[in-house]
Amino acid sequence: MSLKSLSVTFLVLIAFGTSTIAAKKEKSSPAKKYQFEFTISDSEDSLVFLANYYGKKQYYYDTAFAVEKGKFKFETDSIPGGIYLIVMPDKSQYFEIVVSGNEPRVTLSTTRANMVADMKVSESEENKLFYEFQQEMNTKGEQAAPIQKRIEILKADTLNPKPDEIKAEQTKLETINKEVNEYKKQFIETHEGTFTAKIFLTSQEPVVPETPELPEGANLDLWKFQEYKRQYLENVDFTDERLLRSPVFAKKLEYYMTKLVVQMPDSINKAADELVERARPSKEMFKYVVHWNTNFYERSKIMGMDGVFVHMSDNYYTKEQAHWVDSAGLAKINDRASTLRPLLLGKVASNIILPDTTGKWHDLLKLPAEYTILYFWSPTCGHCKKSTPKLEKFYQDYKSKGIQVFGVCTELDVAGMKTFVKTNKLTFINVSDTPEINKNAYEYLDKTTINSLNFRTIYDIYSTPQVYVLDKDKKIIAKKLGVEQLADFIDNHSKEKSTN
Repeated sequence: MSLKSLSVTFLVLIAFGTSTIAAKKEKSSPAKKYQFEFTISDSEDSLVFLANYYGKKQYYYDTAFAVEKGKFKFETDSIPGGIYLIVMPDKSQYFEIVVSGNEPRVTLSTTRANMVADMKVSESEENKLFYEFQQEMNTKGEQAAPIQKRIEILKADTLNPKPDEIKAEQTKLETINKEVNEYKKQFIETHEGTFTAKIFLTSQEPVVPETPELPEGANLDLWKFQEYKRQYLENVDFTDERLLRSPVFAKKLEYYMTKLVVQMPDSINKAADELVERARPSKEMFKYVVHWNTNFYERSKIMGMDGVFVHMSDNYYTKEQAHWVDSAGLAKINDRASTLRPLLLGKVASNIILPDTTGKWHDLLKLPAEYTILYFWSPTCGHCKKSTPKLEKFYQDYKSKGIQVFGVCTELDVAGMKTFVKTNKLTFINVSDTPEINKNAYEYLDKTTINSLNFRTIYDIYSTPQVYVLDKDKKIIAKKLGVEQLADFIDNHSKEKSTN
């Protein structure tokens, strides 16, 4: 088996782990609870590495040393259940073993030349089953490969089409696929209760009928999707943390959340809550599901996904629930959620009342407009120098449609702001908090507000330019858009409004 799938993290940890090998090898200890022996008959190596899956990655776990030529031994008092990898020192090959937590001894032998096909398990019923299944799948794969190749050749010969031959080969392939599916089904049913069967059950794809009996007028494609989604996690045990240390659970979770759940915050939050509750009985599974949803959607580039982060923070990142996060970490997460909460889609924008370059004061929330583009910019920002002239053109093209632009300069350099506005012939509103107002804030509170003077923090302005799109009620309907995207967004949003 190739090691191409192993992550960089794992390889780095492997390298780190080798630095302690000599010290480990010299130590002696009494017999341990768990004893694993691996014989690789054609190996000249003095050690092999143990790695474990966790989520979608693999990590260095420990080292097993050669007790004689080609025979390696690993002993420990405790080891979490899961699928482990036995990795050769050059990291070019590996094979997997099942650690169920119920078998204190695992003894097996194979060859480096053909690790799966030559595998013999003398102790460990779980691993006997695991390799029985793997070897059967390999056999079926070998039967299918030449048929698939034959179909590719026939399809490529467009000058001499042979549809009957293609159909005949496809029938052979379908027969093998049916045999595989039946074997999997029988294997899982026969060995129910074993960790090995649970792994393969977890990895099973839903079986959706091609021609179900549906009410007249029902949408068949929609029904198939909904049925596929309903079945997708049906056989996944969210309480068995051993699945975290296998290659199946994390992939299932990610596919379900990103491909089968509508990518809107409300839908994602509902699905996340359901899965978190399924995982709650297991501390480790609960941790993983909560962390995955929080981390994945925090990093998402899709507009509005910060709503998922805020939801996860509000509902799960408490001292009582997030047992893996210290108090400083919790405070950081909760503070970030507090910053993002008022900026979520659908929230009314926080008001900004500040003067423009002539000293005239402008009130964002009192600005009449069908749409307001709230634009934060800096005269020294390279991106702003490119995007602001484009925004002026957009304003000229769309102001007759009830569009207003409310520009907010983030720099205190009034001279620089005035020069920028004049040079770029900006005609839309541009305001700033000016050095005078900033220095003597309390003297201006009869004209403005604390939030207006703290707009950088309130609007999470850590870089410029930043764009927020507000509707006529000054609710946030879009953010983080590029100026080039504004016209399409306004056009599409207007069309949706007119059809609803």
